[in-house]
Amino acid sequence: MFVHARIPRVTCREHGVVVAWVPWARHGARHTTAFEDMAAWAATQMSATAVTTLLRCAWRTIGSIVTRVLADRRAASGSDGLDGLRRIGIDEVAYRRGRRYLVVVVDHDTGRLVWAAPRARKETVNAFFDALGPERTAHLTHVTSDSASWIAGPVAEHAPKAVHCADPFHIVQWAGDALDECRRQVWNAVRTRQKPGSGAATGAGVPVKNIMWTLRMNPDRWGDQQVESMTWLAATHPDLHRAWQLKEALRAVFTVGTGDDHGATAKELLESWTAHALASQLEPFIALALRITAYRKTIDAALTTGLNNALTESANNKIRVITRRAYGFHSVDALIALAMLSLGVYRPTDPHQ
Repeated sequence: MFVHARIPRVTCREHGVVVAWVPWARHGARHTTAFEDMAAWAATQMSATAVTTLLRCAWRTIGSIVTRVLADRRAASGSDGLDGLRRIGIDEVAYRRGRRYLVVVVDHDTGRLVWAAPRARKETVNAFFDALGPERTAHLTHVTSDSASWIAGPVAEHAPKAVHCADPFHIVQWAGDALDECRRQVWNAVRTRQKPGSGAATGAGVPVKNIMWTLRMNPDRWGDQQVESMTWLAATHPDLHRAWQLKEALRAVFTVGTGDDHGATAKELLESWTAHALASQLEPFIALALRITAYRKTIDAALTTGLNNALTESANNKIRVITRRAYGFHSVDALIALAMLSLGVYRPTDPHQ
């Protein structure tokens, strides 16, 4: 269906000669408002191919539409969607190869995406706090993130009274990296002793290399083969087995629970773990213990409050799906608009309702 109308051009003192406003279309659009609302809703519900086939328009056109719809909904609401924030999570998510990242902010209380911008760096986080403003920033009580300095610095500068909680998942991930480094050291040592100068993983080096997945797997998911592999490891490479025990012990620290009593117990366990790691004579875990000590304040806050970045990581996973679904967007603004319409407060409604 096509709408034919003679739209006059008018002279504006501020913008010069422009096309006059019409009640059935947005400024700069070649489609009606009703069509654009339907297109924005469809883009949040189905794949790019399905939308372009259904609506018979290019995916680049859909990108322009969702950008306009988001701007229109924001203007109609009279709010930027940042009112009432108390507990937020900040993280980054890759949206394109070549280290292209979005910084995303999620409201812990509603689970909704409230802000997003390209480039994972300190200036981007500062831009969020500038948008939030000093008055609303003062109402923040908790902020969760990984331990990246480009997030921690702006949080400490703009929201010094907010409790900054480190994400336990990333702390345990550090332990996994330290364990993998220990495994590589053992594998290289075994390989070198067996066949100097050889780059092949043969003979005694094969079990050490192949045990990687057992070391990474949670013990409650082990089968007979994994139990047998760990028994062999304890007998032949006690240092690597001790490294695995340290990794599992650190993971157990974050499963104790939260609250005043549980948090205090978890902090005591973390203190004990740090002492054992420093005395382990395993260089990767000594470095990890020193790193944890440096971030101890934010880790203790996570143990006490029980807050983590799980909601933010969930939003990141959904944004990755949106990124794959939005393949063909040439503008990061269109991707952000689609993410905000899908996960934020400006979600489009079913056009048939």
